Amino acid sequence: MSRAWLGAGLALLASPAIAADNGFYLGAGIGQANVQFEPGEGLPAFDEDDTGYKVIAGFRPLDWLGAEVNYVDLGSPSGEVAGTTVETDTKGLSAFGIAFLELPLVDLYGKLGVVRWDASASVPSIDFSGDESGTDLAWGAGVQVRFLSFGVRLEYERFEISDLDESSFLSLSLTYTHSARAEAAPVPAEAGGRGAADGVREKRGAGAGCTIPSTST
Repeated sequence: MSRAWLGAGLALLASPAIAADNGFYLGAGIGQANVQFEPGEGLPAFDEDDTGYKVIAGFRPLDWLGAEVNYVDLGSPSGEVAGTTVETDTKGLSAFGIAFLELPLVDLYGKLGVVRWDASASVPSIDFSGDESGTDLAWGAGVQVRFLSFGVRLEYERFEISDLDESSFLSLSLTYTHSARAEAAPVPAEAGGRGAADGVREKRGAGAGCTIPSTST
């Protein structure tokens, strides 16, 4: 019985009918964001985490290649620097090219691109705030499990924002793919048996092994 179940499971995984889809995909994720920077000479470094989220839109035309755009919000990490509360807020719109390595059941992938970011920092006790924006390098890597049109990703991303020492995001995401595969058209059944369209049928002569055409009546 155990062999039968194992064989059925392997056949299910190998079946083209349930192969993971390629095409356009949408998704969303949530995770832990980290922001680090030096507030000023002689002051301790700011290194805080917060919950962030992302929205994903992409296209995977081939098993090994894809591209996507993400909107990412790194939350609002805040902490104490020299006894004073510092609050931050970082958001960005990123674009990546992605290379996939397909393995049994999972994909490994790396991605490289750019991020258009907006970052702000404030010190409420002295009514100070500052805001900067720019475009910088972004990259990431992850592992993905796909089944039919659904995928689950565990991913690390790094945004090389010039005004920060580090900004990163470790996230878990769910994606849904609208398949680009065309379904095969069904083959129409022939009416009236073999060769009914032209009104000719074949008879095989007994012993002679030859085919004798005759007109249908």
